[in-house]
Amino acid sequence: MAVLVTGGAGYIGSHMVLALTDANEKVVVLDNLSTGFEWAIAPQAKLVKGDVADEELVGRLIKEHSVEAIVHFAGSIVVPESVIDPLGYYNNNTVKSRALMAAAVKGGVKNFIFSSTAAVYGNPETMPVFETARPAPISPYGTSKLMTEWMLRDSHAAYGLNYVALRYFNVAGADPRGRSGQSTPNATHLIKVACQTVLGQRASMDVFGTDYPTPDGTCMRDYIHVSDLIAAHMDALAHLRKGGESGIFNCGYGKGYSVLEVIKAVEKAAGKPVYHVLVPRRAGDPASIVAGADRVRDILGWQPKCADLDLIVRSALDWEMHLARRNAA
Repeated sequence: MAVLVTGGAGYIGSHMVLALTDANEKVVVLDNLSTGFEWAIAPQAKLVKGDVADEELVGRLIKEHSVEAIVHFAGSIVVPESVIDPLGYYNNNTVKSRALMAAAVKGGVKNFIFSSTAAVYGNPETMPVFETARPAPISPYGTSKLMTEWMLRDSHAAYGLNYVALRYFNVAGADPRGRSGQSTPNATHLIKVACQTVLGQRASMDVFGTDYPTPDGTCMRDYIHVSDLIAAHMDALAHLRKGGESGIFNCGYGKGYSVLEVIKAVEKAAGKPVYHVLVPRRAGDPASIVAGADRVRDILGWQPKCADLDLIVRSALDWEMHLARRNAA
């Protein structure tokens, strides 16, 4: 029996592969390497280069490796980019997910874990936002993920495909053992951009919008360490294997930090300033979004261990320095 991880060469996917192989699971990674890195994949896992929309390939992998669970990370994740190229996002995130589900159903896969997003909530009316809140995405990215959640819901009802959709808040940090981290050079994640800036890899960084209805006028987000996020995936897998009910779970800590607070945390960790420029708002960005994360604790038994902004920032900064040394070698 094996677990198929799509997008397993990417940032979050590679951490899932590490957690699975650390637990002595048999892992098959399906990735087209368009944004991922082969070196980031745990050596114990089998890499297959290909597209998740290739139903014939996925069907063959399910059969050859007796795949009993799929963890689906592959997709596009840049909110402003989705506003510019909505059809590209609907294809990559929704159409291709539909093909993957079809192959899973046909191949008899019972358990499916999906990488969803807090972007499905848009601008929530109340904070923190819980899973019972009405989805109202304000970007094609959020809508593309919500549509995939709907397909999972309907596939569960029609075909018995059991699933957990994890709605990520803002993921950051790196593997504590230094094996993987956010490695995309032009990534848009705030903490990565701030770390690159403080290390001189960027001359400065933009702060998008200073007139939001938040304490300092900049966007507020709930940041979750990638190790805690992956722990939630492992808990979700155990939950489904035990016959637990399908459902949707927020993954965050329930505390928000503004853009300027994150910049200050990076400055504290590095001991020097992060040069930043205040610019107008960016399309598709909600003012504030913080997780109501009781459900993931109560039902999946999730127990976060890294719920500290300084710890998250420190691990991200350490990874950026490691990555710089690796790229220079």
